[in-house]
Amino acid sequence: MTNKIKPYKKEFDCSYTLGASVTIELLKIRPDIVDGVYIHSSYRDGDGLSELCGRLHIPCVHSDKAFNIVSPKENCFVMGVVRKYTDTISRDEPHVVLVNPSDMGNLGTIIRTMAGMNLKSLAVIEPAADIWHPKTIRAGMGAVFHLHFEKFNAFDEYREKFPQHVPFPFMLSGAAAPEDIPPCPLFSLVFGNEAHGLDESFSHIGRCVRIPSNGDIDSFNLSVAAGIGMYEFGRRNNLI
Repeated sequence: MTNKIKPYKKEFDCSYTLGASVTIELLKIRPDIVDGVYIHSSYRDGDGLSELCGRLHIPCVHSDKAFNIVSPKENCFVMGVVRKYTDTISRDEPHVVLVNPSDMGNLGTIIRTMAGMNLKSLAVIEPAADIWHPKTIRAGMGAVFHLHFEKFNAFDEYREKFPQHVPFPFMLSGAAAPEDIPPCPLFSLVFGNEAHGLDESFSHIGRCVRIPSNGDIDSFNLSVAAGIGMYEFGRRNNLI
């Protein structure tokens, strides 16, 4: 399989899980989309990875060359090759909606928090950071394989498909704090990107939410804001 390994590009039909923990998570959740696993000579296999691959009938290749191709600067000794797939989100569950997220680390962190908060449907409004990039997958510690996600070209396209969901845009101009919102089973938590947040057009959509702070900062980091919102809405709607 080594001759098929190339540095990751968005247009490829496969991606990589970099690291033992992320790859094992992938194997446990979605072994059906794994083409193979590469192991570096420095890896001691204390996690029983080779045995797991054997039980799942997934090729396990010992090759240092593959790591030099994909992640020469990473401290990485295990790598899974995963086939990308097209997914859809549920009409019967609440959603997290990310409008033009630009940072793969933030995207991965939000995905991991979603999995922990029992929120399993993510809508991503393009243009956006690549959800399949190995950096995104690693930042989320493989949590993306617990979720359903769907990409949309515009927020209006998302709203047209899910008109029954009540949107709650998170904005600095929002009038309500998360604790002021009554239970709402089909909610959509809407967050803008790291640089600009949501534009003013979102102030006329649903009910805008503001996370209170003491005024020493102008805003929260996207992944922090999303985590606060997910916790408050998840708690009030008995998801956690």
